[in-house]
Amino acid sequence: MSNIKNNWLVPLAFTNIYVIWGITFLAVSFGLTGFPPFILSGLRFLAAGIMIFGYLRAKGEKANSFVNWRKNAITGILVLTGGTGLVGWGEQYVSASEASIAIATGPFWFIAIDKKNWRYYFSNKLILVGLVIGFVGLILFLNGSVSAPENAHAASGSLRITAFIVLALSSISWVLGSLYSKNNPGGHSTFMNIAQQLITAGVASLIIASFRNEWSGFSFAAVPLSAWFGLLFLILFGSVIAYVSYIWLLSVKPAALVSTHTYINPIVTVIAGWIIVNEVINSSQLLGLFVILSGVLLTNATKYLKLSNRSKVKIRRTMRSWNKISKSYKHITG
Repeated sequence: MSNIKNNWLVPLAFTNIYVIWGITFLAVSFGLTGFPPFILSGLRFLAAGIMIFGYLRAKGEKANSFVNWRKNAITGILVLTGGTGLVGWGEQYVSASEASIAIATGPFWFIAIDKKNWRYYFSNKLILVGLVIGFVGLILFLNGSVSAPENAHAASGSLRITAFIVLALSSISWVLGSLYSKNNPGGHSTFMNIAQQLITAGVASLIIASFRNEWSGFSFAAVPLSAWFGLLFLILFGSVIAYVSYIWLLSVKPAALVSTHTYINPIVTVIAGWIIVNEVINSSQLLGLFVILSGVLLTNATKYLKLSNRSKVKIRRTMRSWNKISKSYKHITG
């Protein structure tokens, strides 16, 4: 029964991080119309964390281990405050699509940093070929997005370059936090660990907002309705449903495989931008999307299309049987 359950949950969880996190880049851009970046991140994480934490405490689950709080705080600050909060800062100066593409280097950082699984990664030709193809598509996609006049951002060239550097750092921070979470899991349930990560990340983000003086001149009353909708989407879908799916996937699948969401997210972001805010998708972007998707399919094929040795033996036996039947038929009808 557990295998059937996992077979159903795994594709659902991948769908969540592929689609929902693609849309969150657009939701962040909406949220930034009324919230400064780290206030937006802080409210998002803290609200989501308190919701999950309160539900678990009401069910009687305890969370009084300082060691677990420390582990989850490290994960939360690296993955959420650094990995996601910095994306919010970057989207002040680049579009949502550009931001999603810029952090799509995640799978490469996973392979470079995850030394423990180098033998697995570098011995699997499909993963390597898939990552290379994805990188080529990433370049094509980025070229089409940056060069398109309709996607030009109002920020100066130097600020945009700084934003892309910060987005690259956010990707590295996300990878470091994800690997730390996989290698140093908390002792509580998965949901309690996630709640603690969200709460500590929210507190850290709000502290950063205070140091950056984001509260000065900020007024909740002045926040437009679109920004509130963006924040609500980020809380319920981005930080609860998708993040829960992500942390769970890290516990059952290789980190590099889970990180392929950074390839799919730009596709979803561009399509969502086209549908919701009428962003134009040019031919170079479409080509990049196709190449990126091809790379992801190759990367995932090693897990979803891999046959066991027993299955391979059965297939070979079946083929031999069909050959014998075919030869017998030709002999009889010859």
